[in-house]
Amino acid sequence: MRFVWAVVAFVLAAGLIAAGIAQRTIFMGPSTQEAAVAVEEPAPYVLLDGDVLREHPGAQTLLVRGDGDIFAAYGRTADMEAWLAGSSYNHASVGADGDIDVAFVDAAEPEDDGGDTAGETPAPEETPAVEETPAPEESAATEETPATEETPAAEETPTTEEAPAEEAPAAETTTGRSPVGSDLWLDSFTDTDSLIADMQLPEGVSVIIARDGTADAPEDIAVSWPLDTSTPLAGPLLSAGAAMLLVGLVLYVLAIRHQRRGRGPRRKGPGPLPPTEPIDIAQLPPAERAAIEETPSAPAPDTSAPDTSATDAPAPDGKPADASATPGSDTSGSDVRTSERRASAPARRRRLLAIPAIALTALIATGCSAESWPQFGEGTPSPSPTATIIAPENQKPPAVTEAQAKRILQEVSATLSDADAAMDIDLAATRLDGPALTARTTEYALRTALPDTTPPAAIPTDEVEVVLPEATDRWPRTVLLLSKSSGDDTIPPVILTMTQQDPWSNYKVDNMAEMSADAAFPKVAAAWLGTSLIPDDSAFLSIRPADLATMFADAVDEGEQSASYGQFDELSQNLAQSIRDSRQSVVQNLADNGAAETSQTSFDIVPADPAPVSMATLDSGAIVAVSLIDTESVTPTSADAVIRFGDNAQAKALTGVTESAKGVTTKYEFQLFFSVPAQGSSEQIRLLAVRQDLLSVEVIK
Repeated sequence: MRFVWAVVAFVLAAGLIAAGIAQRTIFMGPSTQEAAVAVEEPAPYVLLDGDVLREHPGAQTLLVRGDGDIFAAYGRTADMEAWLAGSSYNHASVGADGDIDVAFVDAAEPEDDGGDTAGETPAPEETPAVEETPAPEESAATEETPATEETPAAEETPTTEEAPAEEAPAAETTTGRSPVGSDLWLDSFTDTDSLIADMQLPEGVSVIIARDGTADAPEDIAVSWPLDTSTPLAGPLLSAGAAMLLVGLVLYVLAIRHQRRGRGPRRKGPGPLPPTEPIDIAQLPPAERAAIEETPSAPAPDTSAPDTSATDAPAPDGKPADASATPGSDTSGSDVRTSERRASAPARRRRLLAIPAIALTALIATGCSAESWPQFGEGTPSPSPTATIIAPENQKPPAVTEAQAKRILQEVSATLSDADAAMDIDLAATRLDGPALTARTTEYALRTALPDTTPPAAIPTDEVEVVLPEATDRWPRTVLLLSKSSGDDTIPPVILTMTQQDPWSNYKVDNMAEMSADAAFPKVAAAWLGTSLIPDDSAFLSIRPADLATMFADAVDEGEQSASYGQFDELSQNLAQSIRDSRQSVVQNLADNGAAETSQTSFDIVPADPAPVSMATLDSGAIVAVSLIDTESVTPTSADAVIRFGDNAQAKALTGVTESAKGVTTKYEFQLFFSVPAQGSSEQIRLLAVRQDLLSVEVIK
C-alpha cells in the first residue's frame, strides 16, 4: 500500500508542476497590446496627441520604422503646436469611438484677428496668427507695385519686437525646419531605420515624429502598452508540486524499508549447513597428522587479567588472530559490525534521495518572479510630506523643467567651449546674446591679436543648484540658473539668465556673472513651480528695477555722498570702491609718466541699453540682472601733445596704432546680479555676482 501512495504522490506532483509551468507558458497571454497609427497623406511631421499615448494604462513604447534617420521628441502639447504653426503635418488623436484618427493639417491660412494682439507675444495656440494679412493699404500697394522697396523686408526673418503684420513671412518659412536640437523638447530620440522609445508621458504632453523637417516623416508608427501577465497561481502550484514530489520520495523510501524489514519475496537460498564436529587426527594421512602435531601449542592464558591480545594481536603470518579461528569459533563481533554497516546504508540512501527533492523545491521557489505569486498587503502608500508652496489658480507652467534646463545648460557650455577654441563668433552667437555676446566679440578680437591672452573659463555644469524658470506660456521666455563646478575650486559659481525669443529659437545666455563667495543666494520657488518676471517699473520692490543700474552708477561716481550709497550692502560698496580705485590708478599712471599736465581724464558709468531682467523670489523680492558701461577717456590738453599707449598691449591690439593725437576712449562692461528686497523692507540691496569685460578701445577722431 505504501508503494501505491508513493505513486499517487508522484502523479499529483507531476500534475501540479505541469499546471504551474503551463501558467507561465502556454496559458499566459501576450505581454503587450499595440495600436498602429495609419498615416495616409505624407507630411514632414507627425504629431501624436497625448490622448493617443494614454489610451491604455501603463508605460508607453513608441515604435517607428522607416529608411534613414528617424527623430522623435516629446514636449508640451501647446509648445509643439506653436512650433508646428505654419507647417503641414499629420495630427493623430483619439476619436469619439476610441479609435486613432489621423488628420492632415495643412499650413495655416492667413487670419485677421483685428489687430487686438498687436505688439504682444502670441500664446502657443495663437502662434499661427503671425501669418495675418497685412493692412488693406499695404496689400493694395503690393498689388499695384510688385517691385516695391518693402518686398525684400518681407522676406527677412522678423524679430519678436516687430508688429504681427511684419511677422507674416516667418510662418511661411517654417516648412523644412528641422526639429533636431530644439530646446523646446523635454527629451528627444534619434535612431536609424528603426526607433524604439519607452515613455511615461503625463497629461498635456505630446510626441512629434520627423526626419529632418524636409523629407516626409515615417508612416510605420505604432504605440504599445504592457499587459498584466502576472500568474499568481504559478508559484503556489510549482511549490505544491515540489512538496508533493518530496512526499512521494519519502513514501517510496519507507515502502522499500518496510519491504526489506518484512523479508518479503526473495530468492530461495541454500539449505542449512551440517553441524561442525571434531576432526579425528588418527584418521588423517601421516604427513598431515605430523604437521598438526608439530604446531606449537598456544601458551596457557593468564587468568589474572583479561587477555586482549587474543583478538587484537596479529598472527605470525600477518593476519588477525581471529582469522585463524576454527569454523566453530565465535564471530559474533564481526557480524554485529557488518549488520551496523548494512543498517546505516538505507539511512544514507534516504538522505541522498531527499537532497535532490529539497534542491528542486528551492530551485522552483526561487526561480519564480514576483508575478508568479499572489501579492498581499499592497495597501495605499502613505502620502509623503510636500512643500507648503501653493500655486495660484491661474499659474502658468514653467518655461522648462529642471532636467530640460540642465540639458540646455550643458549644450550651451559645450557650444561656447567649441566657439572659444575656434574663436568663432558666429558659433558663439548661437548661444549668446546681448552683453554676453558683446563681451565675447571683444575677447576674440584680443585673442586674435594677442594669442597669449587667456581664454574665458567654460560655464560649469557639474552642479546646477538653482533652476528658476519663468512661469509662462508665451514668448520670450527666461530662465535663471546657478551652476557650480564640483571638481575645480578655482572656478567660481556662475549665475546666468537665458532667453528663448520664439518657439523656433534656442535659449541664449544674455547675462552672466561670477558669484561672490560671500554672497548668499535668496530663496526662490521650486523649478516645477516657476516664477514671474517683475516689470521694470514695479513699485512692489524697494526700488524699481529700471532705476537699479542708475542708482549703483551714482554710488560709484559719488561714493558716500551719493543718496543711494546706503541702500547697497558691503559687497556692493566694495565693488564701487574698486571701480573708483581703478580710475585713480589711471590718473596716477599718467602722473608717473609725466603726462599729468599735458593730458586729462574723464570717467562715466551709465546703464547699458539692454533692459534689466527681474525675477521674483519667495520673500516678495527679486533677483535683478543689470549691465553698466564704464567709459574712461584720456585726451591731450594741448595741440602739441599726443597720447601714447606705452605698454598697453590691449589698446594697441584693438586700435591698431601706438598713439593718438586726440585721445583714446576705453569702455568696460559690468554685468551685475542684485537681490532687491520688497517694498517696505529694511534690508539692503545685496550684490550676488559681478563680471567685468573689456568692450572696446577706440581712438578719438
